[in-house]
Amino acid sequence: MTTHHISTVAHLIGEPVRSVMLISLADGGSWPAGALAEAAGVTAQTASAHLAKLLDGGLLTVQRQGRHRYYRLAGPHVVSALESLAAIGPVTPVWRRTPNRAARQLRFARCCYDHLAGQMGVAMTQAMLGRGLLREGQERAYALTAAGSRWLEELGLDIGDPVLGHDRCARQCLDWTERQHHLAGPLGARLMDAYILWKWMRKTQGSRALAITQQGWSALAQHFGIDRSLDDGMHALPEVSISYRSS
Repeated sequence: MTTHHISTVAHLIGEPVRSVMLISLADGGSWPAGALAEAAGVTAQTASAHLAKLLDGGLLTVQRQGRHRYYRLAGPHVVSALESLAAIGPVTPVWRRTPNRAARQLRFARCCYDHLAGQMGVAMTQAMLGRGLLREGQERAYALTAAGSRWLEELGLDIGDPVLGHDRCARQCLDWTERQHHLAGPLGARLMDAYILWKWMRKTQGSRALAITQQGWSALAQHFGIDRSLDDGMHALPEVSISYRSS
């Protein structure tokens, strides 16, 4: 890869609107231009100009279906580039500055492949560590503690499952918007499925964003010591203030 190409790609990813668009597509899905414009908080015309640059730079591909055009990342190498940049410098300011509700919702709580990410994903992982349910292992792994196993049993999850009983059932995943680790791996996937099944969270149609239900906030306070300090939260404010109690 030439120096010129590196600088071109870095410029394409580093622009705030394009960064939001790329991260919105990081789960491998395909989005129309209108949805990406909404996520980034820009007009359709502005979004079209940015998408054209990302296509020319080889970061996106586009598929036509009738009159519609659907954009997706050009491949897993784009996701790897985003992950690497997240490890060097925070992406958070992009998401804090955007006036768009959809982008703020993605930062607050979202699906990262098959597990929970965003502010809530990080806060819940930190709570599990602080309460002794998880401990940090080697090679970016988490280990479930004896207290963690008892907690899963109390919640009704089968800890006898060979997948959950494996030493590598939990791993660290660097959160792009928070630049901290959240819980991934089979344990992270099972827990997110459970949160949705128990109606603690619900998926947002047409988005990777997750919403916390009233029942969910009660459960988060009980199991994680996480409280929403402002009742109207995401419905009216650009930020959600989350406090965490270690015990």
